[in-house]
Amino acid sequence: MTRREQLTEHLSFFKELGVDGVSRDPIWRVRAVATPCSALPTAPGPDREATPDTLNEIRSDLGECTRCKLHAGRTTLVFGVGNPDADLVFVGEAPGRDEDREGEPFVGRAGQLLTKIIASIGLTREQVYIANVIKCRPPNNRNPELDEVHTCEPFLFRQIDVIRPKVVVALGAFAIHTLLGTDQAISRLRGHVYAFRGAKLVPTFHPAFLLRSPERKRDVWEDMKTVRALLESR
Repeated sequence: MTRREQLTEHLSFFKELGVDGVSRDPIWRVRAVATPCSALPTAPGPDREATPDTLNEIRSDLGECTRCKLHAGRTTLVFGVGNPDADLVFVGEAPGRDEDREGEPFVGRAGQLLTKIIASIGLTREQVYIANVIKCRPPNNRNPELDEVHTCEPFLFRQIDVIRPKVVVALGAFAIHTLLGTDQAISRLRGHVYAFRGAKLVPTFHPAFLLRSPERKRDVWEDMKTVRALLESR
């Protein structure tokens, strides 16, 4: 592929994210500055003062989990995937049909878009860690119920505690509400950075929502610039 073809493909990709063009104005060369963290408390979690886990130990503790009713309809438990030492963790809602079949989060159409979003800040899926609040597919992709969340979220929190990322990106209202312990609208929460378990949490829209509402891709691009700035800060 020639450099011109590479540039054309690169610009086409950013257009898909909602970036309408480029500018030679020097102001556009200034990197995004992360929003100061809010006063929201760090979410509590299990055994934070106990001997640190490993991801393998957490997966072993889950086993072939039957702790909630979702196990009855799943094909595969979807634990998480990626770099166990990642600086950046993405958290979604729950596995869908493709994820339930393949045992890996974000592998369907929404996952393909997430891969492009990750690439927009110069990273690959292999460099980040991707997980969901819920590790089994809810029937007909319904929203997880409260008892299912309470059963599953401690394992997610343990994963985050082991990885110790600099930044956590909460994808969609359900993940945001679970991680921050709030029911505020995503429109009020995104655009800010929150303290979360020793990391900075950035709320943004779920890739599946972007497939239905592509006009919001520009908002996600702004959030990813914040993520990039946080990752590059000391």
